This record gives sequence, structure tokens and C-alpha cells, in this order.
Amino acid sequence: MAGQCLSLSLSLSHTHTHSLSPSLSTRCFPSHHRCFPSGPTGTLALTVCAAAVGGTLQYGYNIAIIDAPTAHICTFINDTWRERRGTRLEAYQVTLIWSFVVSVFSLGGLLGSLLAGPLAVRFGRKRSLLLNNVFLGLSSVLSVSSRTARSFEMIILARLLVGINAGVSMNVQPMYFGESAPKHLRGAAALSSAVFTAFGVLLGQVVGLRELLGGESWWPYLLASGVVPGVIQLLTLPWFPESPCYLLIDRGDKEACVKALRQLWGRDDLGADMEQILQEQGRGGGARAKRPWELFGERSVRWQLLSVMAVSSAMQLCGNDAIYFYASSVFREAGISSDRVQYATIGTGACEFTATVLCNLLIEHLGRRLLLIGGYVLMACWALVFMVALSYRTVDGMPYLCMTCIFAYILSFGLGPAGVTGVLPTEIFNQTARPAAYTIAGSLMWINFFLVGMVFPFLSELGELCFIPFCAVCLLCSLYVGFALPETKGKTLSEITHDFDRLNFGAEGRRSPATSIPRWNLTALNILPPCL
Repeated sequence: MAGQCLSLSLSLSHTHTHSLSPSLSTRCFPSHHRCFPSGPTGTLALTVCAAAVGGTLQYGYNIAIIDAPTAHICTFINDTWRERRGTRLEAYQVTLIWSFVVSVFSLGGLLGSLLAGPLAVRFGRKRSLLLNNVFLGLSSVLSVSSRTARSFEMIILARLLVGINAGVSMNVQPMYFGESAPKHLRGAAALSSAVFTAFGVLLGQVVGLRELLGGESWWPYLLASGVVPGVIQLLTLPWFPESPCYLLIDRGDKEACVKALRQLWGRDDLGADMEQILQEQGRGGGARAKRPWELFGERSVRWQLLSVMAVSSAMQLCGNDAIYFYASSVFREAGISSDRVQYATIGTGACEFTATVLCNLLIEHLGRRLLLIGGYVLMACWALVFMVALSYRTVDGMPYLCMTCIFAYILSFGLGPAGVTGVLPTEIFNQTARPAAYTIAGSLMWINFFLVGMVFPFLSELGELCFIPFCAVCLLCSLYVGFALPETKGKTLSEITHDFDRLNFGAEGRRSPATSIPRWNLTALNILPPCL
């Protein structure tokens, strides 16, 4: 978390101030003089940390912590059943109940994704994240109480609630970050959600060690430990501003929008930035937020929607979870003792966290397309090498090649798909369509997450050949991005929309009249000087 805050702060301090449009800068802001002082601020970096520590960090953390107490919870399920019914469960029955404990998390995530859009529109981005902690608090109470109450059903309900929390966070948080950052930091800020997800996985793996909370006596507290970062968010996030775009476009509060922009960006020369927000407001025409099903009938967002659906689905169908499935057995075959495999597994979490931090630093230099295409192509290549290495793993040295493939695959995933996917809906949809787009993307992500969890145990019976479908998904997604997804780096929403209009309406694109910007609003709010 500290590394992410530092990386974003460095980005803030090493990037140029957001330039004004030529028509404004040449008339009122000559190069030798500025009407207002400008400079970088750490407020945006602190906002990212305050929101993410109780946001997407919870998603990664709660995925990771469920692995350590598997044996202890299965024993608890069997003992509880015997106390109630006087008989023990068969092994397959325990496995079935445990599978439901694990998979209900994705069902909660789907429900959270469906709630995220309406919550973000009704309460705003920041307040939605704060209210989301209600699900987390209830989940923690149920987890801590489950052993005392002798109820494994409480664990199931707790996992459902924490899944809802994760589903809301995964949709609302990137929206909040993307709308709060200036154009030159928009991708890095939105990608911070993926960084904190990876950090949550790493943190969960560490906390789940047997020496900490992974032991038999402590597993209820391990399942409830996510409440700690939630409390940190409740104590810190209220001090930071709401999304400026939400304040102006959804609530019509211009003064609050200007105040938020100045607080987040640390400067007063906001003329060009307000022009862009007002242009987006003008294109919306005061329309209400769209519902998810309405986007499917909108020709103007057809390719935007297809792009988000394709990339969001591919992120869960690319086989990253399958790599983790093979990790423990590969580590043991490489000579790592069973009692030390848990430490080697932490290395996979550290690898993904490092990769997402690097992606955060590179996204505004290399762009979105290159990271997505490169990430998926590398994953496809490493999947092929991994299949060959698994086929000959009895040969000397092959287990080490398998280990290399595992870390390289995770690194490729973190450098591209894991980070960039969550950025796209913020950049390619306007304010009225953005919540619905996140709802669709998040729902697809959780549905595919559930399907992979259900299908992979059967697919794994194919042995190393189970990676063929994942390799195909990686190649197909890289081709789609290469042919259908325009670059969004450093572009305004108008420019991005124009690129997509060529796909949505033909070669010439859509010809729409220029949006009239109420310039008196800018002067009245002291955003532009009277010389305009």
C-alpha cells in the first residue's frame, strides 16, 4: 500500500500541469505569466490509499485467506453435523459443502456488481464505498460467532456478504478514481484498484500463515480480519472529496466540484478541465443515468460495450487461477517440502503485486493497448511452454522450468490484463452510461469467476492440456484489442468517443454538433479570470 501511494505521488510530482486549451491559454495565460499558482498535490494519492484500503484490497484479501483454513473449516463442518445429527458426513458431502462456502463468494460478488451502479448514482462514489462497509461488518460478526454458535451456515452467509462488499468495491472504486484524477493520471489512478487487489492477495497469504492466523484456533478471526482495513477506510475516507464529475454532472453542484478539483489536483487553473466536464454534461443533456439493459440498444456505445464485455470476460477466462491451482504441486516437485510450500506461495502473490505496481508506473507511458496485447500474448506463450514442461516434469530440471512459467505467467497477467481492464469503463463511457457499464463488466467478471471455479476441477482431468482453452482466450482477446480497441492514453472523452464512432457509425463516424459550454459558469465561479 505504501509502495502504491509512493508511486502515485511520484507520478503527481513528475508530470506536467494539465494544460489549458489553446483558445484559453493564448488569450489569458501567456507562457511568462500565470493568473493562478499551480503545483502537484499528494491529496489524490492519499485519496487513493484511503479508498482502496477498504475497497478492492478486500477482494484480493478475502480470496487469499480462505485457502489457509480449508482443513480446519472442513473439520468444523463435519463435527457440527455430527453434533446435530449423530452421524458423520461422507468425504464427498464435506467437499460439496466446502465448495459452496468458497463459491458463494462469487455469488455475492455478482450481487454486489448489480448493486454498485444504483448505489454509485444515488449516494455518490465515496459514500457508496463507505456504506459498503456495512456488508463487511456483518460478515465479520458472523465469522467470529460461527464457531461459538456451532453453525457452518454462518460462514456461508459471511462469505456471501463479504462477496457483496467485494463486488461493490470492484465497480465503484475504479469509477471514483478515474473521475477524480486529471487526464494525464487517469489511467494510473484507476489502475490503483488492481494494485490494491494484488496487495490484498499478498497480505492475505501472509496473515494466513500457520504462525499467524492460519492455525486451528484462529481461523474465525482470520475470516473476520478484513474488518481492520474497513475501519481504516471509515476513519480516513470521509476527509477526502467526492468525485468532481459526480458533483457537477449528477448533483449539479458547481461550487463543490471546483472545491474538489482544487483539493485533489492542487491548482487553481481549472479552465480547460471544467470545459471538458461541462462538455460531458452537455452531451448528457441532463439525462438520467442509464440502466444496464439500455446500453445494449444504444448504437452509439455498441463497440464500447463489446470491448468492455470482451476484456472483462477474458480477465477471468485467461487461466490465471489455473496457474495458482498447479503452483503447490509444482513447488513440491521442485524439492520444496510440504510445510514450506506456503512460503513459496507467498512469492506468487508478491510477483503479481510487483507486476501491477510496474503496470501502474508504465500505463501512462506505454498506453493501454500495448499493455493488454503484450500481456495476453506473453500469457499465451508461457501457457504453451508450461504445457510442454508439465508433460516432461519427470525430467531433471523441468520442475524448475515449471516454476519459472508460473511466475512469468503471473507477472504477464499483472503487467497487463489485471490492471488495465478496470480502467476502460471509466475512459470510454460518459457519466450517464458509466455506472451501467461497470455493472455489466462486473457481473460478467463474477459470472466467469464462478464458471471457472465450477468447470476447472473437471477440466483439470485433462492434465496439462487443460491450458489449451486458456491459451486460446488469451490469443483471441489480444487480437480483439489489436483490431477493435482504440488507444485512450492522454485523450479526452470527446476524442475517445470520436474514435469509437468510426466503428459504431461507419468510416466517417457520427457528425454531432459542438456542445455549447456555458462560459459564464466558469467566470462566476472564479475558475477563469475576468479577461475572458
